Amino acid sequence: MIGLGNVGGGTLSILAENSAEIARKLGFGLRVVAVCSRNPAAHALPAGLAPALITSDWREVVAHPDVEIVAELVGGTTVAAEIVEAALDAGKSVVTANKELVALRGPELWQRAEARGAALAMEASVCGGIPIHAVLREGIAGDRVEALFGILNGTSNYILTEIEQRGASFGDVLAEAQRLGYAEADPAADVDGYDARSKLVLLTALAFGVRLAPSSVPTEGIRRISPIDFAYARQLGSTIRLLCAARRDAGGLFVSVRPSLLPLKTIMAGVRGAYNAVWVRGAFGADTFYYGRGAGPLPTGVAVVSDLMRVARELRPAPAHRVPPFAARTLEDAEPLPIGRQVRPWYLRFRIKDRPGIIRDLSTILARHDISIDAVLQLPEQDKQDLPFVITLEAAPEAAVRAALEEMAALEFMVEPPLALPIEKAV
Repeated sequence: MIGLGNVGGGTLSILAENSAEIARKLGFGLRVVAVCSRNPAAHALPAGLAPALITSDWREVVAHPDVEIVAELVGGTTVAAEIVEAALDAGKSVVTANKELVALRGPELWQRAEARGAALAMEASVCGGIPIHAVLREGIAGDRVEALFGILNGTSNYILTEIEQRGASFGDVLAEAQRLGYAEADPAADVDGYDARSKLVLLTALAFGVRLAPSSVPTEGIRRISPIDFAYARQLGSTIRLLCAARRDAGGLFVSVRPSLLPLKTIMAGVRGAYNAVWVRGAFGADTFYYGRGAGPLPTGVAVVSDLMRVARELRPAPAHRVPPFAARTLEDAEPLPIGRQVRPWYLRFRIKDRPGIIRDLSTILARHDISIDAVLQLPEQDKQDLPFVITLEAAPEAAVRAALEEMAALEFMVEPPLALPIEKAV
C-alpha cells in the first residue's frame, strides 16, 4: 500500500478488522506485505498488521518480490502515475482510488496493464461508498445506457444543502465546511466542479464506451449560488444541485457539470449533505438509482478492499476473459456534442438597479433570439439598487440563451451578469 492518508488508513483498518470475513469470502487471506508513506513514523498501523517493509520510498514497495498487488492511494497525476506505471511494468496489478489520474489516462493505463498480464481496478475512484463501476461494468452491462445523472461531489452537495436549509451565504458555509474537514484549504477542485468532472469522465467511459478529455466537458461551479436562488427555486417547486449529466442524442453525447434546478418530487432532489447518487436510464431496463457515501476513509476503504479481493481472485486461476475496468474492451475517442445545441428550459436570476422598462428590455432581447418566457417571479425585496428577480424560459437552445445573456450582461441596470441554470425535468 502506497499512501497512508485518510483512504489508506481506512483501508488498513478494514483489512485488519475484517480479515476473517475477507478470508471466508476469498477462500484465502490477504496479507499486507509493504506500506509506504512520506513519513512512516507518523502513522500507527492497526493491530494485527505486520508488514515486512515499512518505507518512505515507493520504489521499494513495487520492487518487493512478495508484493502481487500495489494499492496506489497518494492521488494526483505525477508521482501517482509513476507508481502505477512502474507497478504495471513489473507485471503487478494495481488498485487505485485516483479519479484524476484514471480520468486523464485510464484507458492508456488499462492497455498497459493488459499487455503485461496485470489488472487495473478503480472502484474507489468514483462515489467511494457506491459500487457504481461494478454496476455499469457488469451489473447492467446487458442494457444500453441512454442517460446518466450524478451528484458526484459531496463537498459541493453539503454546501448547497446547508445554504438551502439555513439561508447562509456560500462563503460562510464554505468556511464552516473547511473547519469541519469537508472542504480543502483550496476548495477549487470541489466548488468549481473539477473533481466532479473527473468522475463524470470515468462514468461516461463505463456507461457509453467513449474516451473524453476532461477539458472537453462544459463545467461550472457553485460559487455564485446564493440563498435567494433557493428561495426562487422553491417557488418553482425545485431545488439546486451540482449535477453531472451525460445523455445520448443523435450524433453523440451531451455532457456537462453545472448547478441545475431539480424538481423537488424527483429522487435526486432528496440527496443531501455529503452523500452521492447516480441515476441511470437504460433503453431496456429503464431507471436505476444508486445512493451512498461518496467519500470518507471507511466507505472509500471498503471500495479499495473490494477491489483488492477481486484482483486477488483473478490472480489465482487467471481467467481467460477478465472483465475490463471500462466495461468495453476498447474505448472510442469522442468529443461531446456542442452544448449550445442542447434544448432545455432555463432559470435566469437577475440582480438589477430597479427602474421602469426592465422587463420590456429583457423581453426584447429574448424575443430577438426566438426565446419564450415561461414566468416572471419576484419576491418582496427592499433594496431597489440590488433587486433580485427571476425569469424562467420555455425550452430553448443553449446557444441562443447564452447569446441573449451576453447582451443582457451589458445593460446598464445590471448589478452583475445574470445567473443561468438549466431546469432538469426528468431526473
